[in-house]
Amino acid sequence: MNVHIYRGQNQIGGSIIEVSTETTRILLDVGLELDNEKNRELPKIEGLFDSPTVEAVFISHYHGDHLGLAYYIDKRIPLYIGKASYKIVKAADDYKNTETISPAGFIYHNHPITIGDITVTAFLCDHSAFDSYMILCESGGERILYTGDFRSNGRKPFGWLLSQLPHKVDKLICEGTTLTRDSYDPVTESELEEAAVKEFRSTDGPIFVMQSSTNIDRIVTMYRAAKLSGRVFLEELYMAEITSAIGGSIPNPAFSDVYAFITNGRRYETLTKYKNRISKEHIGATRFVMCVRSSMLKYIKSLAELMPFEKGLLVYSMWGGYKMQPEMKAFLDECKRLGLRIVDLHTSGHADPDTIKRVIEWTNPKEIIPIHTENPAWFSKTDLI
Repeated sequence: MNVHIYRGQNQIGGSIIEVSTETTRILLDVGLELDNEKNRELPKIEGLFDSPTVEAVFISHYHGDHLGLAYYIDKRIPLYIGKASYKIVKAADDYKNTETISPAGFIYHNHPITIGDITVTAFLCDHSAFDSYMILCESGGERILYTGDFRSNGRKPFGWLLSQLPHKVDKLICEGTTLTRDSYDPVTESELEEAAVKEFRSTDGPIFVMQSSTNIDRIVTMYRAAKLSGRVFLEELYMAEITSAIGGSIPNPAFSDVYAFITNGRRYETLTKYKNRISKEHIGATRFVMCVRSSMLKYIKSLAELMPFEKGLLVYSMWGGYKMQPEMKAFLDECKRLGLRIVDLHTSGHADPDTIKRVIEWTNPKEIIPIHTENPAWFSKTDLI
């Protein structure tokens, strides 16, 4: 099998990988660039956007730098993604009233799918995107494993993942997002939860959490911390639609202590489908943990007119680089001005160097192909393989 990296080497994001034989072409991930200026034109990939010659596209997870181009590929090309991932994507697109993707089928842990003479098997892994997968391609006795994005510090046991992976592969296409960070020692989600409980219990005023609405592990972490601190958990409608689409054990407004709310009256009709919903006036009389986004600044300022913020807390639980974006900076500056104490409680969704080494040691590849990294030279260390 041949591997061609259209995009994703020597950079973070925008991953597009082709695996092919003499008779079959498939793509693993079709991501947008993180820099939107680079997304003005579609990449030149034969048979992907028209006159299809690509037999299938497999998506490791729903982050835009892995999924984003799936909206533009020729609709005759079969698209495969995790079922829960698709539910999240569809809920987000429905909320935004935009067209969504149309999968031909779903990938499940250790369920092979055959495309031409390539057998594709997905392995559920931990990442800040829920329902993420590593992807194994096999043909003619050859094995190629693509890690996608993964980590060992989430809620899924990493040892279990390793036990599912093959002990020997020919090529390992491996992410290395964190390899440019100095002395990176990741906090686990459980440790993050403990830190959040400590902060929440020591806070008398309102508590807000700045986090991604699609980071399901983080929603679970902050919900558990809120519950252990005797507070209800408030999800803005966008997040409520996503968590409700997944359902099950994921905190959503079907839980007795989770409530949906809106920041815009035009969304009220959608809100009414939730029995557990709460108005701004009732929020003012409630001990809560509220998940927020930077676009909610006007709403936060209106809440400050109903309750004192001086003894309140804002937990920033996202990548630190977002703080430099104008909208985020304005949000954080205003929250500080309103009297909220701001603390950082975050951990990465990407593997630390030791975790990457464990994958390399377990799979014992003949060749390593770095991707999703600005430090590909790290993989050239002679002690890795």
